[in-house]
Amino acid sequence: MTRLRILVTGGAGFVGAHLCREVLADGHDVICVDNFFTSQKSSVAEFQSNPSFELIRHDVTHPLWLEVDQCYNLACPASPVHYWHNPIKTIKTSVMGAINMLGMAKRTGARILQASTSEVYGDPAVSPQPESYHGDVNPIGVRSCYDEGKRCAEALFFDYHRAHDVDIRVVRIFNTYGPGMHPFDGRVVSNFIIAALAGKDIEIHGDGSQTRSFCYVDDLVRGLMNMMNGPDGFHGPVNLGNPGELSMLDLAKAIVAKIDSKSKITFTPGRSDDPTRRCPDISLAQGNLNWEPRIGLDEGLDKTIAYFTSLDLTEFKDPTRK
Repeated sequence: MTRLRILVTGGAGFVGAHLCREVLADGHDVICVDNFFTSQKSSVAEFQSNPSFELIRHDVTHPLWLEVDQCYNLACPASPVHYWHNPIKTIKTSVMGAINMLGMAKRTGARILQASTSEVYGDPAVSPQPESYHGDVNPIGVRSCYDEGKRCAEALFFDYHRAHDVDIRVVRIFNTYGPGMHPFDGRVVSNFIIAALAGKDIEIHGDGSQTRSFCYVDDLVRGLMNMMNGPDGFHGPVNLGNPGELSMLDLAKAIVAKIDSKSKITFTPGRSDDPTRRCPDISLAQGNLNWEPRIGLDEGLDKTIAYFTSLDLTEFKDPTRK
């Protein structure tokens, strides 16, 4: 095996920390870059004594000069409450971060993977969503800082590939969950579990009929690594997600039942531009990466609930608290 120097931007985030762990386990050197806006150092504390791990506090909206063989570009707030907290910073992270990381990849000849999102599909008229579907996104809506930022990043990746022959990989990540989630990250799984454990009302925006698909984090990380080390010439974009589709109401009921919580499910007005359906067509990933999810929602929720049950919430900083 060739020992590689691998950069993970956003490496202290939920997915990033899991990815760092697996890359280190494969025997590579990892450089983790994070500005700790929506993450914290404790996420990567277990790696600090590993001589193959290096942590750099840096904001990817500024240039970064490193010598690396591969780069996973994961840096960006990934939940609505976080990217709404600073929407201008969010779009700058996606766009300027992509430009800076692509420039580094161009200079070093590194292979670079962009963590894009299912949000590029907007509120889809097609379900499940194939990669050929161009989406239905409101370019001036409250979610556009994230949706359009990621769409622009994809365009930059393919332009750098066509113009400068940069070796790119682009994945579109669907909802992901599992141990290691920040309890205040604002994602639906963590929100529901934290509320249910505390016996508080579980709040659903809208009538609960909107659907999502939930991929366990270990499955996603395996997909990211398969894509990074996959066949030459397959640049994506490729969907990575669980094709099982579940309504928000059914998710809330499942979590309440698993925890045996006294929480009540309540409803508030729907959020602007909230997609009504989200479900991936993973045919490309199955055919090109030999990848599909292995961990079902029932098992994944059990592991995730056990993780949240073990947490001391006072040890976590809420990045969006006013």
